[in-house]
Amino acid sequence: MMVEEELTKEELERRAKVYRGVHDIDLEEYYTSGHRTCQGCESALVMRSFAKASGPNTVVTGATGCMYVANTSYMSTPWAVPWMHTQLGAGGSSAVGMAAGLRALKNKGKLKKDIPHVIAFCGDLGGGDMGLGAISGALQTDYDLLIIIYDNESAANTDIQATGLTTWGAQTTFTPTGSVHRIMQKRWKKNVIGMMAAGHPNVRYLATACATYPAGDYLNKVRKALAAGGPTLIHTIDPCTKGWDYHPRYTGLIGELAVKTGIFPDYEIINGKVYYTYDARKKRVPVREYLEKQGRFSHFTEEDYEYVQSMVDEMWEDWEIPGVVPFRGDLKVAD
Repeated sequence: MMVEEELTKEELERRAKVYRGVHDIDLEEYYTSGHRTCQGCESALVMRSFAKASGPNTVVTGATGCMYVANTSYMSTPWAVPWMHTQLGAGGSSAVGMAAGLRALKNKGKLKKDIPHVIAFCGDLGGGDMGLGAISGALQTDYDLLIIIYDNESAANTDIQATGLTTWGAQTTFTPTGSVHRIMQKRWKKNVIGMMAAGHPNVRYLATACATYPAGDYLNKVRKALAAGGPTLIHTIDPCTKGWDYHPRYTGLIGELAVKTGIFPDYEIINGKVYYTYDARKKRVPVREYLEKQGRFSHFTEEDYEYVQSMVDEMWEDWEIPGVVPFRGDLKVAD
């Protein structure tokens, strides 16, 4: 899509016809029974919500991952809209190919109805690691498409291996805690949306989100992404009962705490302007309340809790754009 006049938040919300309350939400389901996700799976809600927000005139492409395997049991699928599988790192490429094909059909007069919404989904391994280059390439195009990275902070499809988006200190099958090395996951979580926003100033809409908190926010972010025009990107935080080791009943609470502690910044970027969904500069819940509810952090000591808290505080107090751009406010160009 060619660059237009500056798109304001108010204009985008009007164009997107955002939901003002639960009674505005369509009751029709386009991701329904037939999947095999775990009890309490947030990623299933991410799929269900984006399909509902997008509506029936939608085509979906999904990269290999837990939400591909869970949604394609033999002779069974939850998708009530056209859907196709693509390779692990090819979410962005698949979205571009699909959008290009639909545009060509429309230009040739072979597609009589409006061009369907094109939505690609990929996990934190397939999108945030292996598929990052393909997503970057997609964001360089002018095609109308939305890419969603559903992030359960592990390669959950292949038994919970660490990825570039796994929280510091977490136990995974690649980073088990032990008597010699208590902390094996020593990388801080990759800042995907901040990275893409800085590198792709042409993109009109990028966002982070949690499907369960605040209520309705993720649905509206999907609608705004689709209404903005051009390539767009949303990164969701998806608590995982199996990989994070907690009772399924607490999925919603843990997602809410990820936002309220500030460890997962929740915001949207519209035409280069940052709007916080939850402004953790003003109020943050201690990060310990989030970490201690998950068995993957059961080995943590006081020192570990304090370290993670210090890193979260730095994100919100020292970064140039709090929670978004990880340069310190006092960063200077060298002589």
